[in-house]
Amino acid sequence: MNEAGDTGVTALQRGGGLAAWRQIADALANEIRSGAFAAGAQLPAESALAARFGVNRHTVRRALGVLAECGMVRTTQGKGSFVEQGPIPYPIGPRTRFSEIVSRTGREAWGDLIAAATVPADAGWAEALGIAPSTPILELLTVHRADGAPISTARTCLPLPRFAGFDAAYAATGSITRAYAGFGVADYTRLSTRIGARPADAEEAARLDIAPGRTLIALSSVNVDAAGTRIQATRSLFAADRVELVVE
Repeated sequence: MNEAGDTGVTALQRGGGLAAWRQIADALANEIRSGAFAAGAQLPAESALAARFGVNRHTVRRALGVLAECGMVRTTQGKGSFVEQGPIPYPIGPRTRFSEIVSRTGREAWGDLIAAATVPADAGWAEALGIAPSTPILELLTVHRADGAPISTARTCLPLPRFAGFDAAYAATGSITRAYAGFGVADYTRLSTRIGARPADAEEAARLDIAPGRTLIALSSVNVDAAGTRIQATRSLFAADRVELVVE
């Protein structure tokens, strides 16, 4: 893997016009493509990479940043850098369930509740839920993960008082579907889905462990219960290279 045999040091070309951070990024990218670092594997720590290439940690950090921008690695504050796994096939159909979709790929699904609040419905949320503007609704901010890697972040709104306490149920179960079971909703279906795309802002990028400006897939959806009553409106943002949407 490295060019200096038993020393564990990879020599960089000096004075050749190619920046050290670029050479490091290229070397790591080649190793990822060759399978030396498998999908989902953690890369060596910045200090170890700095020692290997004979550079400072700032140079290594810049190289890892380039790999993150092109979607090859994911860097998590306090945990390190990981090789991105292949995109998850994500069907959009009458019954779209994040947990079921992720579980079918052999990965563990979980949703984190970031924040929850009772707010007056603005015009957009009110139309989506079929209620009057300014009606109180429960708004959840969530991040959805596969094997710990963030796949999407979402704002979900539910009508009140029917779903008062839903935030606690979601925090405990990590799943919209499991949380619904405690409110007597055994099944629900997708009424509509709108699909778009845009770059990630700094806050969204931080939640998804991606570089700001990376492309996001934006989904706006409405779900109804068995009686056809609108029970959920969601605006989801997916890291574009972590899912492959399949419209059914």
